[in-house]
Amino acid sequence: MNFARVKWACRRGMLELDVLFQPFVEKYYQDLSDTDKACFVRLLECEDPQLFAWFMGHEKCPDPLLADMVAKVRGRAAP
Repeated sequence: MNFARVKWACRRGMLELDVLFQPFVEKYYQDLSDTDKACFVRLLECEDPQLFAWFMGHEKCPDPLLADMVAKVRGRAAP
């Protein structure tokens, strides 16, 4: 997926997710490995309620690769 489409996919229906995804994609996406880029795109294909639960720590992501990407995005989120 090209960068413009990834940026567009970061626009979510929940402000909490926008606040996480948009700065991450602007600052860090281009420097990710191809594998991590593909994983991030897979993450963006998930539904907002599920993403919210993972990012807020209400549920643990069952997919280890996606869980790792959730941790990367959270770790780079602005305080």
